[in-house]
Amino acid sequence: QVQLVESGGGLVQPGGSLKLSCTVSGIPFRDYIMKWYRQAPGKERDFVARIESYTGATRYADSVSGRFTISRDNAKNMAFLQMDSLKPEDTAVYYCNAQWRYGNTREYWGQGTQVTVSS
Repeated sequence: QVQLVESGGGLVQPGGSLKLSCTVSGIPFRDYIMKWYRQAPGKERDFVARIESYTGATRYADSVSGRFTISRDNAKNMAFLQMDSLKPEDTAVYYCNAQWRYGNTREYWGQGTQVTVSS
């Protein structure tokens, strides 16, 4: 079975930091592009960040560029999202996504982890 499990979410004050983790099993991790998405209540699920499997190339949504950093550890089958300078607008459920690097025909999702930024 394929499994993506997020962890690290929680409550943080504005300006604070959190680091999310995604542990992947059941697929050849190095053949997948790893991504993070987020969804706030009543809104669509939006792209946050992605990282390539071998080159390490990254891409970010404009709303998080300069504040969030995506990374991966291929030896541990894990992806991460370091979130700094958090804003209330970052409050959402954050989802880990694995997309086959050879096309969009294979894709898997985690169950999500809640991030709440509030005083």
